[in-house]
Amino acid sequence: MSTVKQVMRILPILLLASTLAFAGGAASWESHSFSDFVRGRFTGISLTRDGRLTLAPRLDTLFSSGETGVWSVASAPDGTLYLGTGHRGRLYRVTPNGQASSIWTAPQPEIFALAVDSRGAVYAGTSPDGRVFKISGAQVSEFYNPQSKYIWALAFAPDGSLFVATGDNGRIHRVSPSGQGEVWYETGQSHVTSLALDARGRLIAGTEPNGIIYRVEAKDRAFVLYDSPLPEIRSLVPMPDGSVYAAALGGSVTQRQAQSATGAAATHSIPAVTTSITVTADASAQQGGLDVKPKPDASKPQPPAFTEATPPSSPVVDMSGVEKSAIYRIEPDNMVETIWSSKEENVFDLTVNGRDITFSTDQQGRIYRLTPDLKSVLLVETREGETTRLLQQPSGLLAATSNLGKLYRLSQSLAPAGSYESPVHDAGNVARWGRLDFRAQPGSGAIAFRTRSGNSERPDKTWSEWSAPISASSGAQLTSPNARFIQFQVEMRAAGSTPPVLDSVTLTYQPRNSRPTVRSVAAYPQWIGDPSKAAQPQPAGAAYSITVTDTGSASAAATSAGTPTQTLTRSGRPQIYLSWTADDPDGDPLTYAIHYRAEDERDWKLLKDNITDAFLAQDAEIFADGRYLFRVTASDKSANSESAARSSDLVSQPVLIDLTPPTVTLAARRDGAVTIITATAADAASPIRRAEYSINASPWRAIESTDGITDSRSETYEIRLTPPLGQESSVVVRVLDSAGNPGLARVVLN
Repeated sequence: MSTVKQVMRILPILLLASTLAFAGGAASWESHSFSDFVRGRFTGISLTRDGRLTLAPRLDTLFSSGETGVWSVASAPDGTLYLGTGHRGRLYRVTPNGQASSIWTAPQPEIFALAVDSRGAVYAGTSPDGRVFKISGAQVSEFYNPQSKYIWALAFAPDGSLFVATGDNGRIHRVSPSGQGEVWYETGQSHVTSLALDARGRLIAGTEPNGIIYRVEAKDRAFVLYDSPLPEIRSLVPMPDGSVYAAALGGSVTQRQAQSATGAAATHSIPAVTTSITVTADASAQQGGLDVKPKPDASKPQPPAFTEATPPSSPVVDMSGVEKSAIYRIEPDNMVETIWSSKEENVFDLTVNGRDITFSTDQQGRIYRLTPDLKSVLLVETREGETTRLLQQPSGLLAATSNLGKLYRLSQSLAPAGSYESPVHDAGNVARWGRLDFRAQPGSGAIAFRTRSGNSERPDKTWSEWSAPISASSGAQLTSPNARFIQFQVEMRAAGSTPPVLDSVTLTYQPRNSRPTVRSVAAYPQWIGDPSKAAQPQPAGAAYSITVTDTGSASAAATSAGTPTQTLTRSGRPQIYLSWTADDPDGDPLTYAIHYRAEDERDWKLLKDNITDAFLAQDAEIFADGRYLFRVTASDKSANSESAARSSDLVSQPVLIDLTPPTVTLAARRDGAVTIITATAADAASPIRRAEYSINASPWRAIESTDGITDSRSETYEIRLTPPLGQESSVVVRVLDSAGNPGLARVVLN
């Protein structure tokens, strides 16, 4: 059945194994806990709650139907089993001696619900045109038509009446042994997905899409035992002490599965009926129910519209980080405890035997046991898509599956042998494999390991073959080729009556040292006043800086529109400030070397070595005026051997060092009443950027060069002054170069 409630709930999921790594040294992949092993694949192997691998209960295939899935299972008083399947709507019978046969094909493609009465008659609920059929020997008759699209569950009451759970109108019908029915309770939900009778004969019902568990105490009267945060109540198990166990799941059916169900309904053919069909009188007049249908809670997500039958046990979409399923215990005093939950697996069914709870999921058709102290034990993997139904029998636990539809029995005895295949481990880079060591219980049976490796994330034909077995009790050197990914397989076999027990596995390796990367280099001049602050940048002292990134691009920081200009705050002495960013994929600590050269030089000169900080402040006075490049080299040599250490570098954009101001000469002449001052400026290191003048300490006024643009190392300016001027006027001309060095000259006019 479709489910759509999206609920966030945190359940810690540990990584498959702990990986211990030391910078520049060997790493180890350790598997020794339940969470380390649980993501592997199990064949005849169980995983105990304390993280030990041992042989699983023997899993015998009783019946393989060849159908898509077994949706429902019921047991007759004589031990005969009945299986309802899809998508061809076939009912199978399996006798106590293991003989299986198809006894009926329904006119609908799905049989989601089965029940057997005290006389051995079988009742089958079919979908998507919901009907209840009675199969008694060779006689088949339509027993009840609830006027609903789906029938999800059937349950017999002590008085012999049959409760029918329906969708998509969310009703529970009560049908007498003669086939006369009525609406017993209308939930207001879309679907009633599960039914059970408690020790006092009261009906317990689970619903979808709001995941509500009801106790129906009489016609039209019910009490809500629990409103689950998950959308669908999948299974209910009332206990003799009045408590109730419930399995809930979440998610939504994928589009592909919906299309598959539609196709099954479209192609399903109605078989020729040779047995007598008895149709009861129209029961619609007897289905009074409630006049007002309460709608599902609007605060919870609603399911998509159903077009064709899709079983409640259909796999659900992946919702990483969202709780997918849970098992609840509702105490006799109505207190509720979540005793198990998962973000990885969907629980499909559960059964209780004594103090142990057994439940099944969609993860390789796994079957778990929950011990009295609420610790999970992975009993076995059926290796099918889902284990849909569980049934406890004197001969052992029965498990029905889908994809494909089979019936298994878990024996009381252990399998003679089994194997476990670990998840793939990522070394992060191509690695040289070391030893595989393991710890097993003394006196355990035979244990042998194999490994394989490759450079694709999932094993494929490009991976190496499985290695020769490693069976030495102390482990052995691995022979798989160097690669980034590795996987191990362990084969376990009993020795006499003693089953093998594996405690832990450790695999060591030496990953190839990865090269560090210098991401960016920024270099700019600045002025400082206090030498003790030389290691810190002075933002006010540099309005223009160039940052080079590892992509080769440069960006200017703190610049304004127009031609960038370096402006130095002359509060002390000049210095060059370098800063950079670098990282190492392996997390190794880095040391840095700084080299420099002038733009017209060829060879790099070492400025500073073995720096651990990501910045350097250097006095600029040790450099002559000119343009300089700075190279930052990052190395992981402090964490690796000399032969394994790696490095990379990045060069800054050219940085102008200009500590010499321009020279300025002035000449004044008269042209009638106009005084003309000619200013000639020259700079040896950088272009002139600005010129201005002041008369008698008045505010500075900009001057335009005679060629219209100030952009070269020598410029000529004319200042034309018209009367009135004083008897004596002092004119000061200031010229600034690209480094912000001011050159000044003064002329006195009489």
